[in-house]
Amino acid sequence: MSTPGTALPDWARAFGEPLCEATIRRLPSDFCVTENLAIEFSGDGEHDYLWIEKTGANTQWVARQLARHAMARNSDVGFAGQKDRHAVTQQWFSVPRKGEGTDWGAFACEGVEILEVTRHQRKLRRGAHKSNSFRIAMRAESTLFDVQALERRLKEISRSGVPNYFGPQRFGNNASNLYLAGQLFSGKRLHRDKRSIAISAARSYLFNEILNARVRDQTWNRILPGELANLDGSGSVFQVDDPDEELERRCEEMDIHPTATMFGLQSEKPPGAMSPGVVAQIELDATNACSDLKVGLERLGVTPSHRALRLRAQHLSWHFEEDALWLDFTLTKGAFATSVLREIAEI
Repeated sequence: MSTPGTALPDWARAFGEPLCEATIRRLPSDFCVTENLAIEFSGDGEHDYLWIEKTGANTQWVARQLARHAMARNSDVGFAGQKDRHAVTQQWFSVPRKGEGTDWGAFACEGVEILEVTRHQRKLRRGAHKSNSFRIAMRAESTLFDVQALERRLKEISRSGVPNYFGPQRFGNNASNLYLAGQLFSGKRLHRDKRSIAISAARSYLFNEILNARVRDQTWNRILPGELANLDGSGSVFQVDDPDEELERRCEEMDIHPTATMFGLQSEKPPGAMSPGVVAQIELDATNACSDLKVGLERLGVTPSHRALRLRAQHLSWHFEEDALWLDFTLTKGAFATSVLREIAEI
C-alpha cells in the first residue's frame, strides 16, 4: 500500500457493474464545477472577494497570481476549496485590500477571468462553501449508450444516493499520496503541505475500506445499532443505540445517513465512535490489513471524526446528446463527483 505504483482496489459498487465505458474531461468544458458559497457579503471591509472562472488552471496557482497582482502574500489569499484543474470552474477568492484597493480590471492571466468583484469583512476560509454544482459530459468510448439501462440506473441513484467514496484524486497518481503516508509514518519529515496530503490519503483509504465492506454487506444505506448517524448536508452526528421506525424512515428518505470513522487518536475518539458492537466489528475487520496506517495516524495525534457513508446527488438531471450523456447534480462539500460517475460507467 505504501509502494509507488500500487493500484487502488476496485471498491465495491452499490448497483452492479458499470453499464458502459465512458470518457470525461475530453474538453475542459465537459467538466464544469460551480461553487455554492454559504456567506452573505457585507459589501465593505478589508477584503476583496473575486468571483472567478478558471479553465485548465489549478486553484493554488490562481491564488498565487492574484497575490502577485495585489502585492500580497500567497497565504493572505483565501478560497473555500480546491477545484479541478482539468475543468471549467467558478469559485470565490478573497484578497486583502491595501490603500485605495487593487485595480482588478488590469488583472490578466491566461485561463482566468474575474466575473464579479465585491467586498467582505473577513478572509474566505477553507470549507466555507456549502456545496458544488456539476455539469459533466460522459462520452461513449466504443459503443452507443443503452439509454433505457442508463435511465434506470440514474433514477436509482437519484432515489437512493451512492456510496460516498473518496475519489482516486485523493490518493494521487499511482497512489503516490499513500506512499507519502508510508514515508511520514516511518519517521520522514515532510513539508507541511505534503504532510497534510499524506494524512488525508491515509484516512481516506481506511474510510473507503470500511465503506467497501458496508457496500458488500448492503448496510451502506442503513442505520445499524451503535453507530453515529449523520444529518444530511451537515457535519452533525448523533448516537443511535437502537434504530426505530422513525429513524429508519428518515434514513430511507436520505435525511440521515450511516457513518464510518475517519481514523485518528483512539484515546480522543468522539462520543460513540467505535463503540462496542456490530459497527465496531465491521470497521475492525475492514481495516485489519491497514494497521500501519491506523498506528501512524494515532502516533501523530490526528483528531478522529466521522463521515457519511452515503452521498445524495441533489437535483440530478440528465440528457443524451449524440455520443454524450450530460449530467447535472449538486454535492455537499468534500464529496467527489467520481463517486456518482463510477456507479454509471467505467471511466
